[in-house]
Amino acid sequence: MKRQHMRAAGLVAALTLAGVCGTALASEPHPWQLGLQEAASPVKHMMDSFHNLLTAIITVIVLFVAALLAYCVVRFSAKRNPVPSKTSHHTLLEVAWTVIPVIILIVVAVPSFKLLYMAERIPQADMTIKVTGRQWYWDYEYPDHGNIAFSSYIIQESDLKPGQRRMLEVDNRVVVPVNATVRLLVTAGDVIHSWAIPAFGVKKDGMPGRINETWFKAEREGVYYGQCSEICGTNHGYMPIAVEVVSKDKFDAWVAKAKTAFAPREGNRDVAQAPAAVTVE
Repeated sequence: MKRQHMRAAGLVAALTLAGVCGTALASEPHPWQLGLQEAASPVKHMMDSFHNLLTAIITVIVLFVAALLAYCVVRFSAKRNPVPSKTSHHTLLEVAWTVIPVIILIVVAVPSFKLLYMAERIPQADMTIKVTGRQWYWDYEYPDHGNIAFSSYIIQESDLKPGQRRMLEVDNRVVVPVNATVRLLVTAGDVIHSWAIPAFGVKKDGMPGRINETWFKAEREGVYYGQCSEICGTNHGYMPIAVEVVSKDKFDAWVAKAKTAFAPREGNRDVAQAPAAVTVE
C-alpha cells in the first residue's frame, strides 16, 4: 500500500498512539529480563505451563545424570578397581533404562499434543484480520468492519514521543477488543515474513501466494509488542508489531473513525492480496 494512503489516516493514528499515555504497556521486553513474557492469552498460558513442566523434567534429568556420572567416576575408578569388571549384561538395568525414558516421553508428549491442538484449531472467531508482510512493513485488513485497510511502519527513533518504545512502536497499531477471539489470515507480498506476538503465544509465517491461519484471544487491555520473526532482508529488524487491546466501546469508536480515515483499497491486487474472506482449509 502506498505511503500517501497511510498519511491520510492521521486521525486514527493519533487515536491509537495517544493511547501511550492512557493505555498500559501490557507486554514488552525489559533489560535483564529472565523468563518469558507474561501470558495474555489462553494459548500462551498453556505454553507457559508446558514450558514449566519441561524445565522441571530437564532439571531432574540433568541432576540425575550429573550425580550418576560423579558416582561412576569415584566408585569405578582404576584405583578402586585394579581388576576391571567383565559384566556385560544386566536385565533389570536394561529394562529400567528403556521403560523410564518411554514414560518420560509420554509425560512430555501428552501435554505437547494438547497444546499443539489448541494452538492450531481455530475456534469460532468474533472477528478476522488479514495480515500481509512486506519489505519492511505490515498491511492489515479488517474484512468484518467495512474492509478497513492500512499499513503499519516502524516509527523512526527521531520521531518517538515520550513513552513510546524504540524499535517497537509503529505509526498504526492493530486494534482489537478485549476477550474477543481474533482469527488471523497471514500472508506475504514479497518474501517470507513471520507475524509474532510473544505474550499471545502466536508466531505464524506469511508466504507469498499462500494464506496461513492462526488466532489469539487477548485477556487484558493494553499494548502488546512483537516483531517479524523470519529473516526477510536488510531491514528485517525494523518490522515491529504493536497490538492495542481495548474495551468493546473503545474498539467500536476506533472502527467508526477508521472507516473514514482508511478508505478500502481498490485497483489491482496480487495473489497475496486475495480477499480476506477466503476460506482457509
